[in-house]
Amino acid sequence: MTIIIGIDPGSRLTGYGVIEKKGNKCFFIDAGTIRTETDEMPIRLKRIYEGLARIIDFHQPTEAAVEKVFLAHNVDTALKLGQARGAAVTALVTHDVSVFEYTARQIKQSVVGFGAAEKAQVQQMVTRLLNIPVIPQADAADALAAAICHAHTSQTLLKLNTVALRKRG
Repeated sequence: MTIIIGIDPGSRLTGYGVIEKKGNKCFFIDAGTIRTETDEMPIRLKRIYEGLARIIDFHQPTEAAVEKVFLAHNVDTALKLGQARGAAVTALVTHDVSVFEYTARQIKQSVVGFGAAEKAQVQQMVTRLLNIPVIPQADAADALAAAICHAHTSQTLLKLNTVALRKRG
C-alpha cells in the first residue's frame, strides 16, 4: 500500500489529490484546491506551502507526483507558476516525501490515452478510474491525474527494474 499525492501547481489555485495504491488498483482518498486569495506573491507562496504541509501531515503520503512547468506564453505567468511549484516541492521534501515530476502531456496520456486531452476529459476519466461520485474541480482532477500517472508509471518502472536485476543475476 502506497499513499500518493498529486500536485497541480498554480499561484492562485493549487490542486491536490491523494490516492492509495494497492497492487494494481488506485483508490480515492481526498482532493481539493488551495486558494491563495491575495495579490501578494510572498503570501501566496506561504499559503501554498502551509496548505500542503497540513495535507501532508494529515494523509502521510510517501510519494508525490508534481506537474512540470510548461512553457507559458507570458514570462511573468511562467515565473509565478515556477515559484508556486517551488513552494509545493519544498513542502513535500521538507516532509520527506519522494517527488516525481511529469509533464502535462505525460499525465494526460496516462489517464486519458491522449496527451492533448481537454480538462473536461481528464475530469471525466479521473472520476471513472477512481469511482468518485462527483466530478472534481479541474485543478483537483489534474492533481489526481498526476497521482494516477505516477501510480501507473512507478509500477512499470518497478517491473523494468525487477527484470533488469534478474538478467544481471
